[in-house]
Amino acid sequence: MKVVTTRAELRAVRAEFPRLGLVPTMGYLHEGHLSLVRMAKQECGAAAVSIFVNPTQFGPGEDLSTYPRDLDRDLRYLREAGADLVWTPRVEDIYPSGFATTVTVGGITDVLEGARRPGHFTGVATVVAVLLGAVSPTRAYFGQKDAQQVRVIQRMATDLALPLDVVVGPTVRESDGLAMSSRNTYLSEGERASASVLYRALCAARAAAEGGEFDAHALRRLMAQLIVGEPMAEIDYVSVADPDSLAELATIDPARGALLSLAVRFGRTRLIDNVVLPPSR
Repeated sequence: MKVVTTRAELRAVRAEFPRLGLVPTMGYLHEGHLSLVRMAKQECGAAAVSIFVNPTQFGPGEDLSTYPRDLDRDLRYLREAGADLVWTPRVEDIYPSGFATTVTVGGITDVLEGARRPGHFTGVATVVAVLLGAVSPTRAYFGQKDAQQVRVIQRMATDLALPLDVVVGPTVRESDGLAMSSRNTYLSEGERASASVLYRALCAARAAAEGGEFDAHALRRLMAQLIVGEPMAEIDYVSVADPDSLAELATIDPARGALLSLAVRFGRTRLIDNVVLPPSR
């Protein structure tokens, strides 16, 4: 496994891999990341991983300074997962002196996470554009847990005619259904137990929709009622949205499906999750 830091070092080894799948990460890896690494390796023959805590996607008062970091641990996990190339850039390797370009994806960044974290998706789109441009992967791999991020990157790749495929891997969950996330490490024991309500609420809404409940307001109420039953949980939002535009729905069209998503705080920790209602056939 080759580990590089600068863009020059990356260019020097990139030619060794005719086909390469890239998994962009912010580190402190878990099985969700590693499942994408294995998928990239299987589909492309070689897997690259970037580890970079991107400052431009954190807003004021967010957890940039405390975001969990452990590079030695990450590299050990990546060797075990079969990664071929790891890029661990510094801030100046991503944003060199004079850097003056940002990437803004309109529309789908105005809602949900974008509405609550102004500038977040500009930071995400810009750093991903840099990563894709520097690595030139055949395919780039992202997890479904960050559903809106996936839509933003897919939109960017389509609009800018980027010569790669964006591949979405399924959300990987703990035994009680909690989506794996680096931020789960912030949770106290009590908060961790309460956090399992996220997936229970999503599953309840999905089951209701599969049973014929297409009133999106009723599904939002169902999710909210389950979450407020957990005293440690504080709802930021619950959403039943169009799977493409992410606009909130009044009624689900079974032929289009929907994205059920939510953001909930447990103490100082804010967690997101989602499930997809696929279109009926």
